[in-house]
Amino acid sequence: MIFRLISRLPVQAGQSVRMSSSSAKRLSGKVAIVTASTDGIGYSIAERLGQDGAKVMISSRKQKNVDASLQKLKSLGIEASGIVCHVAKKEDRQKMIQKTLDDFGGVDIFISNAAANPHFGPLLSCSEDAWDKIFETNVKATFMLCKEIVPLMEKRGGGSIVVVSSFAGYKPSEIIGAYSVSKTSLLGLIKALVPECSSRNVRINGLAPGVIKTRFSEQLWKDEESSISQLSLQMIPIKRFGEPRECAGTVSFLVSDDASYITGETILVTGGIDARL
Repeated sequence: MIFRLISRLPVQAGQSVRMSSSSAKRLSGKVAIVTASTDGIGYSIAERLGQDGAKVMISSRKQKNVDASLQKLKSLGIEASGIVCHVAKKEDRQKMIQKTLDDFGGVDIFISNAAANPHFGPLLSCSEDAWDKIFETNVKATFMLCKEIVPLMEKRGGGSIVVVSSFAGYKPSEIIGAYSVSKTSLLGLIKALVPECSSRNVRINGLAPGVIKTRFSEQLWKDEESSISQLSLQMIPIKRFGEPRECAGTVSFLVSDDASYITGETILVTGGIDARL
């Protein structure tokens, strides 16, 4: 009954045009922090958020990467700033947050994209040092940044977080087992943070990319004739590898008011890979 009533509501002439026009800058007035955002998925997310109206703080472990990416973003008319940040280092995280406050006055959006994977091969051959690095960067740093940023969002009246996980968090890979487990941990972290974040008017969701053409995953796609690439393609119904920009629109949607009733969810962007816990 309610759907029939909604369908009969009058629509003013030009209403859809106005909605489309406003959505082009749906993040106007917002401030976003995106970690590991000078290349690949992180850069594409930063660019898209900026195109949608947000002021963006980007970061990388190398100053030259920050400088080059800032130049690209500013050439597109995006208001952006940047800083060197190794997310596993407490002092770097604090400096990044403080620079965001100094340059833009607050934080409304946080995208946790930084990740490390120093171990390829059987899980039981993973060294303790490699295990610690993976979880320090992928899981602990994400949690600590959420802990530090959520109160700042609350001061602004609320905000939105997107944690970049991976399809490997749902479907662990034998050759990147430790990385896969860290990404599964992020799925749990997202769910666990929902009650506390919701009480502060902060939404938290996840993105789980499939095989995307970035330097981070190039062993899986760079040589499309290799056995690894062929096996990867066999998993993908669309039969091609993804592009970083194909993740960015999903993130922009999740942090916008268009997703105001969505929290605790993780969206798979995989080209159709069957990946569920």
